[in-house]
Amino acid sequence: MGARGAPSRRRQAGRRLRYLPTGSFPFLLLLLLLCIQLGGGQKKKENLLAEKVEQLMEWSSRRSIFRMNGDKFRKFIKAPPRNYSMIVMFTALQPQRQCSVCRQANEEYQILANSWRYSSAFCNKLFFSMVDYDEGTDVFQQLNMNSAPTFMHFPPKGRPKRADTFDLQRIGFAAEQLAKWIADRTDVHIRVFRPPNYSGTIALALLVSLVGGLLYLRRNNLEFIYNKTGWAMVSLCIVFAMTSGQMWNHIRGPPYAHKNPHNGQVSYIHGSSQAQFVAESHIILVLNAAITMGMVLLNEAATSKGDVGKRRIICLVGLGLVVFFFSFLLSIFRSKYHGYPYSDLDSE
Repeated sequence: MGARGAPSRRRQAGRRLRYLPTGSFPFLLLLLLLCIQLGGGQKKKENLLAEKVEQLMEWSSRRSIFRMNGDKFRKFIKAPPRNYSMIVMFTALQPQRQCSVCRQANEEYQILANSWRYSSAFCNKLFFSMVDYDEGTDVFQQLNMNSAPTFMHFPPKGRPKRADTFDLQRIGFAAEQLAKWIADRTDVHIRVFRPPNYSGTIALALLVSLVGGLLYLRRNNLEFIYNKTGWAMVSLCIVFAMTSGQMWNHIRGPPYAHKNPHNGQVSYIHGSSQAQFVAESHIILVLNAAITMGMVLLNEAATSKGDVGKRRIICLVGLGLVVFFFSFLLSIFRSKYHGYPYSDLDSE
């Protein structure tokens, strides 16, 4: 029975093949080749991605921030495939560039990258790199970038959006602020670990020792503790430091000043009301101190009982200090708050 059924099955298969269209064989062959090619292309992409990630992990094992030139930037950041996020600092660290802000930002960037590299959450989904202007001028030109330092996030897919450029002028470049921005863009949370800094502890210990030694030497005469003038000076120093924005600088970590890369002009006053430079805080502190000195002289001229001519001179000096430096302070305020209508000695 089985022997007689085998020829029957072969005759049925032959009839089915005869009924197939004669042009279907090339089509099936083409479809088979296309499937093989697509599978090979996908495999090639996977191999290329694995090689890129392996290379990046090797660089990260040696240093938390790896430097890139134009070729590396195009291969590992611009060219697909890519399944990782890349944080890039565009900077100019060469001494001839005289970019002090770049060096300060680089220190904070290094702290952030080290915190990620040595954390338990470290993985191959986020990397930190750097492009120096003198090593990747073509990259700066390609991105139409004319200022440094600049931080950018390159997502795994698609082009960077506006929010992928860190707002350094408004927020500053403290490692904690960079970590918060990275968490918003990548959902990767980095806990910043700063290296121990004992300078504050040493300064506090020296201050306590100095005060303790002074009190010990003057233990028989401690009337100076009740000196109103001394306490007033200490209070004024604290007020000047707080009203000039020193605490804001400590939290945000802004640059000391800004140098225009086109004309080399240095700006010490930030043009926005939402940010400031460290130099700006120092300028405001000096102006407030000068105005306060003028007010003290005016009070001295009004309350003292000395020579009338001397009191008049003190009054004029105090009035001049108040008018001149308050006018200067008001002009800075107007330059930051555009549209402020009032002025003193400052003219349009």
